[in-house]
Amino acid sequence: MTSTQVPPGGTERIEDVDVSSEMQGSFLEYAYSVIYSRALPDARDGLKPVQRRILYQMAEMGLWPDRGHVKSARVVGEVMGKLHPHGDSAIYDALVRLAQPFTMRLPLIDGHGNFGSLDDGPAASRYTEARLAPAAVAMVEDLGEDVVDFVPNYDNQLTQPDVLPAAFPNLLVNGASGIAVGMATNMAPHNLIEVVAGARHLIENPDASLEDVMRFIPGPDLPGGGTISGLDGIREAYATGRGTFRTRARVSIENITPRKVGLVVTELPYLVGPERVIEKIKDGVNAKKLQGISDVNDLTDRKNGLRLVIGIKTGFSPEAVLEQLYRYTPLEESMSINNVALVDGGPRTLGLLDLLRVYIGHRVEVVTRRTRYRLARRRERLHLVEGLLIAILDIDEVIQVIRGSDDSEQARTRLIDVFDLSHVQAEYILELRLRRLTRFSRIELEAERDALKEEIAYLEELLGSEQRIREVVSNELEATADKYGTPRRTLLTEAPPSLAGSSRGKKASSLEIADVPCVVVLSTTGRAVRIDLPEDGELHRPSRRSKHDALLSQVPATSRGELGALTSTGRVVRFSPVDLPVVPGNSVQLGAGAKIGEYLSLPKGERVVALVSLTADSPIALGTREGVVKRIVPGMYPNRPDFEVIALKPGDEVVGAAQCGDDAELVFVASDAQLLHFPASTVRPQGVAAGGMAGINLGSGARVLFFGAVPKPEHAVVATISTGSGTLPGADPGRAKVSLFVDFPAKGRATGGVRAHGFLKGEDGLSLAWVGTDPALAVGPDGSARTLPELGARRDASGSPLDGVVGSIGSALGS
Repeated sequence: MTSTQVPPGGTERIEDVDVSSEMQGSFLEYAYSVIYSRALPDARDGLKPVQRRILYQMAEMGLWPDRGHVKSARVVGEVMGKLHPHGDSAIYDALVRLAQPFTMRLPLIDGHGNFGSLDDGPAASRYTEARLAPAAVAMVEDLGEDVVDFVPNYDNQLTQPDVLPAAFPNLLVNGASGIAVGMATNMAPHNLIEVVAGARHLIENPDASLEDVMRFIPGPDLPGGGTISGLDGIREAYATGRGTFRTRARVSIENITPRKVGLVVTELPYLVGPERVIEKIKDGVNAKKLQGISDVNDLTDRKNGLRLVIGIKTGFSPEAVLEQLYRYTPLEESMSINNVALVDGGPRTLGLLDLLRVYIGHRVEVVTRRTRYRLARRRERLHLVEGLLIAILDIDEVIQVIRGSDDSEQARTRLIDVFDLSHVQAEYILELRLRRLTRFSRIELEAERDALKEEIAYLEELLGSEQRIREVVSNELEATADKYGTPRRTLLTEAPPSLAGSSRGKKASSLEIADVPCVVVLSTTGRAVRIDLPEDGELHRPSRRSKHDALLSQVPATSRGELGALTSTGRVVRFSPVDLPVVPGNSVQLGAGAKIGEYLSLPKGERVVALVSLTADSPIALGTREGVVKRIVPGMYPNRPDFEVIALKPGDEVVGAAQCGDDAELVFVASDAQLLHFPASTVRPQGVAAGGMAGINLGSGARVLFFGAVPKPEHAVVATISTGSGTLPGADPGRAKVSLFVDFPAKGRATGGVRAHGFLKGEDGLSLAWVGTDPALAVGPDGSARTLPELGARRDASGSPLDGVVGSIGSALGS
């Protein structure tokens, strides 16, 4: 207890207060303020109060994406003076975060100037400029249509929105982080297109399970890219709201100089900067935890983006050094998910389904309120238009009534009595300009009346059906995703984390991955895995089929060796299978594989047509869409991360490749169903710079669908699928047949071949063709298994109808 004496004659009133009670009450008020007004985002729009106030005030200032930038200090001052009576530094920090592309997956503010980097802070607010980013328009649109509640600001002089309309799930897309009193939140960013797809699926199927939604939202999509290894922690976080996963940098092994190999880092884990990585590498080298590193250079620039080059000393394995770096540096980091957000005014830990349902409920309410608002406005306008039409029809009498009145009040009363108008209609007629009393205005008003009635009918129908409202929400989400969505940046893989997943305080038994024999398998759907061979050294074919099991390539290698991916543009990209997902040989699941395009970071439109060994003695044979064939001299490949192996003509591309000896048969299949095969020995091996030679003579308008090599013709089959050019892709499965390869006579190189499929009425070409070792496996566009007809059809037969669309055909494991 505290006690104070009151001076004689004083007017002060002093009360004794228990210190412990006062401290408890004050602390609770402080905790409440931090939780509800500062640290935690609202689950509906994903924004903290200061972020919401910044976006709203910038919209009020008219700082739209098509306007010029203004000083950030001006924005901070407006927000602080009108809505957020706290320190300017806190407001500016929040504004900067909303503008940083390495923090936000979809930035909401377009910053101009130095807004900081992963290693450095931003410039002062007086030096930078800002305006709303395009995505922020979707967050604040329709605010003027009574879609959300407005609450008083801190001094009751102005009002501010309690929540923004948020046309996309901002909390999932951009994530959030904050530390309150007794609780914290940390939410990972996601891909807008995937989140919208998951939300739309949940709108259409309210009882959908978590597994159903995760087909659309497989995991976070971090702004800086990188790789997420192991998805168990993500599944746990999506189910419970809490979980942990590990992120890896995207690293490639490249030749820095002709005699020196280095590790090139192009993407880092979330919120990890290159300077922090360099510092940790230097500390590890000085402490002798890291070995084999000669130097580290940061070659990052605005044109090429992040490029951190780590030199490897001669005699050290780059793969082993990379494993050390994953273990002792931030090249591999752990990220914890703690989905705590405000729901109905209280903090809650939310799983993925909960987050989506809260957002969907918010959008349903926004669209409902907007519809009511628009309906009321349309009805008001229709009421006025109908009054104007009455006045125009009897305009002479209206003028007479007005002229005969003593004042406006009497005129209004007489108009109401004579023409049976409402008070609002009469007042509107009195304010009517004479130029509106033309015949053309009457036609316009009648057209407007009819249009208003149609809109009112539509809005009333919308309000009368919750299902229609949900459809509108779903369609608007799709439009937003189409407008602002971007491709996924982060590679997801089921492969377990590296040695860094173990305790960093303990020494690993071996920093090097054993260089064991393996087979690298690539499916026709573009998924790659590594299969470490069992002790008997044999691959065992699975007893039953699974998704993605039609194979494009299967190449023997070692886990720390090097392979080449030959692409459609005629180049070979070197890569090591060390980071590919590993699956057991007795249960090969290609669905768990890495997407080869993402794994190799191929440009859009470039695809892998085959995997090849760069150390084999056999030449690589390849064929192009225009019928060119080429065999490449083995062992003469440039010592570069990627190199061209054929000089393609404009418009041409590689359609297939294989590694084979002189005794194999090279096969072309054209879209007009012509099949040509000839001995590989008739094609002389050439250097990588050569352009190849004529392989097949194509008919008018035809193109090569398939090229490959058949080492054992007696075990090979030919699968073809016919369709019509006028059929929409995916609408007609077509007709398929499977024939013995030996039924097709050989012809010389640069000839037309023989017919491989008979066309029925309405068919004019092949949609797919494949030649290889029996059995031929077909899969749909999504990788699911498809069934082909039985083997034995004549080589020029027309085939049998298929039950489903076939996306690709390939070989079986071990064939």
